[in-house]
Amino acid sequence: MTELPIAPVKRLIKAAGAERVGSDAGQELAVLMEEYGMIIAREAHKLSRHAGRQTITAHDIRMAAEILK
Repeated sequence: MTELPIAPVKRLIKAAGAERVGSDAGQELAVLMEEYGMIIAREAHKLSRHAGRQTITAHDIRMAAEILK
């Protein structure tokens, strides 16, 4: 079970061009999004700590995503 609701994830897949989306596809993308989101969040946490902050900012998230490309 994921933290992300499946319906919005399925809407994202449709917005990418799919006409129909199976529930298993929505579930699988949600799992992958959470896994990658956790990786980004951990890197952002390292960046905020390195900067001497406890708060993770949008800039930390963007920078973490760039680092992980």
